[in-house]
Amino acid sequence: MTTPVVNLYLVGFMGTGKTTVGRAIAYRLGAKLIDVDATIEREQGKPVSKIFEEDGEPVFRKLERDFIESGHPARGCIVACGGGLVVQPGMLELLDSRGVVICLHASLETVLKRTRHSKSRPLLNVEDPLARMREIYSVREPIYRKAGTLLLTDNRSLPDVIAHAMRVYKREAADFLRTHRLAEPPATNPAAPDDRAG
Repeated sequence: MTTPVVNLYLVGFMGTGKTTVGRAIAYRLGAKLIDVDATIEREQGKPVSKIFEEDGEPVFRKLERDFIESGHPARGCIVACGGGLVVQPGMLELLDSRGVVICLHASLETVLKRTRHSKSRPLLNVEDPLARMREIYSVREPIYRKAGTLLLTDNRSLPDVIAHAMRVYKREAADFLRTHRLAEPPATNPAAPDDRAG
């Protein structure tokens, strides 16, 4: 399968499966998966939790914005975004201008089950993680609901979620191409025989 022209940005709350779903979609499309948090960690030489602790959340949010603005290819990528990336002012509009946006959703109880053993989520390093989740989500929910197509992941198998996301991507990528007048990459043709030979 040819690499897609249009980038796909997977957004949503922590623990909703953005990287897992993104990896599967990238494999099926022959595209490159980019995990924003992992990329920032590699470039900064320390985990997100340390960036929060040593440099502060505003510095991390600036690194996220820099990545979206100029730190990745404009085409052919499946991008798994951190949970707070899309809630920054102007970020949703920026993502919409660069590709297809799908927002993965799960109940907070499901998210807690998926993240309770994680040591890499600095916003949950508190005495009552569920209460903290509710607090964070109440602020972010209105933006998540406006962030592209909302795709529920609760009580669904991973293959079902992936298939649904693929259908949404293909439909919305075609719309994006029409709206932005991007051309699909030309098919590679075998070289014509050289008639001068012989």
